[in-house]
Amino acid sequence: MDKIVANVVKDLYDLDVEVVLTRPEPQFGDYSTNVAMQLAGRLQKNPRELADEIAGKLKESGKFADASVAGPGFINLRLSDDMLMAEALREPAKPLSGKTVVAEYSDPNPFKVLHAGHLYTTIVGDAIARLLEQAGANVHRVNFGGDVGLHVAKNMWAIIKTFGGILPEKLDELENDLHVRSAWLSVRYVEGNEAYETDENAKQEIIELNKQLYQLTADDDHDSKLAQLYWKARTWSYDYFKLFYDELGVVQFEKYYPESVTTPTGVATVKKGLEDGVYEMSDGAVVFNGEKYGLHTRVFINSEGLPTYEAKDVGLIMQKWADYNFDKSIIITGNDIEQYMKVVQKSIEQFEPELVKRSVHLTHGNLKLAGGKKMSSRKGTVLLALDVLAAARDAQRTQHDAANESAALGAVKYAFLQNRIGGDIVYDPDTSVSLHGNSGPYLQYAYARARSIRAKSSAEATTPNTLTEDERLLVQKLAQAAEVMERAAAELMPHLVCSYLYELAQVFNRFYERQRIIGDEREAERLFLVEVYADTLKRGLNVLGIDAPERM
Repeated sequence: MDKIVANVVKDLYDLDVEVVLTRPEPQFGDYSTNVAMQLAGRLQKNPRELADEIAGKLKESGKFADASVAGPGFINLRLSDDMLMAEALREPAKPLSGKTVVAEYSDPNPFKVLHAGHLYTTIVGDAIARLLEQAGANVHRVNFGGDVGLHVAKNMWAIIKTFGGILPEKLDELENDLHVRSAWLSVRYVEGNEAYETDENAKQEIIELNKQLYQLTADDDHDSKLAQLYWKARTWSYDYFKLFYDELGVVQFEKYYPESVTTPTGVATVKKGLEDGVYEMSDGAVVFNGEKYGLHTRVFINSEGLPTYEAKDVGLIMQKWADYNFDKSIIITGNDIEQYMKVVQKSIEQFEPELVKRSVHLTHGNLKLAGGKKMSSRKGTVLLALDVLAAARDAQRTQHDAANESAALGAVKYAFLQNRIGGDIVYDPDTSVSLHGNSGPYLQYAYARARSIRAKSSAEATTPNTLTEDERLLVQKLAQAAEVMERAAAELMPHLVCSYLYELAQVFNRFYERQRIIGDEREAERLFLVEVYADTLKRGLNVLGIDAPERM
């Protein structure tokens, strides 16, 4: 539509102009533009007079049922019924066709628990990846986790103490259930961390063990007793992650990047950067002087010669680039590492500026349950991902007297996604499962209800040639679907889809309250609108990773 207006301006004044269309209240039309006010200064003419000229030409074009002028020079446009219907049926554009996008999110660490933050970033990352795929991108979902480092050494130290030695065969004696095994590893981490903080001898043993584990992975040792213990426990963690993602109903990750894999690349890159003057020595450690860039200084290789998280992240982006030669790399993490990532990326910018230019770092706040349980995995009081899901299931059973896994998952996902990424989130299980408010189950029910309405008639649906005023209000909202999806993908904001779907369901409910469908003389045309409405809901829910059930 903006091109139609721009072409009219070109014909009238021989000027190129970028036309911005907005959505006025439905009674004023389908679109509004202030293009006349934009042109007034350039043409030295009254904006109202320009608006009258442009509106007249737009009417003559036959593309619009009406073009009226309001206020100082706004032009309100009303599409013809057939053009409005075409907008409602339009598929979202695919501006990312042929583009390669790497989406990194979730990022749980082996040997540690999956907490609520992992649940949040997994759900948000999955929705963003789906939006990008809808925009035509070839999306590679990847996952980064710390399979080496002090947290692993704490865990392994506690396992060795529990078994009374390096006895990998004892792992096989534990219950063969991934949920149980993951929980068992998490308890060992808490024990190891407590010993590290309170027992100096244990601390030194853990530090020494940490060095052994780095060497073990660097040598690709799978044969020693310590190696057997390490690799088996690590495998448990990765197998549990995959099980969890299946249970959550998200798309599985294409690749896992363990820190043991990215570390050699990161160390080599940092050492090369040290030679080139990007990094510098400070008290025996390799650091990046962020103060030069208004940031802060961070250590990339410590004084004992061990790489820090910073070096591993350098290795990660280099590894992703080598594997995918991406057009865009999206990283989703908690906002607690926002400043950390700025330093890491600023250092990379000194030798690979294009990689940083192509990277987007999205951050989110903290998550807690209403009434709130805080997270502290080191103390063992973490709010688990499973805690959040269990709270949703309990609320679902309490409110609806029945278990419904699809509705419980939909409740959690929608509650997370309806908030703009960035701020803290307080999750209220009771509100999230309601069928009467802005919730996932409400939209799932709206879809099931639309399918039920359609099933009540055997009539063949027919595309409307003309629309009644109530039908038009519904089609006006349907006509916004493609635009919303396009904007959500461009801005990486799935909450825009949530808001739209909720508003659409409300518009349909008002239509259904005022107009009969089955048995009306316009039954065939209205059944078509019901089908378009149901399909629009389903596509939107699919982008959010939420199931669209035929019955509720």
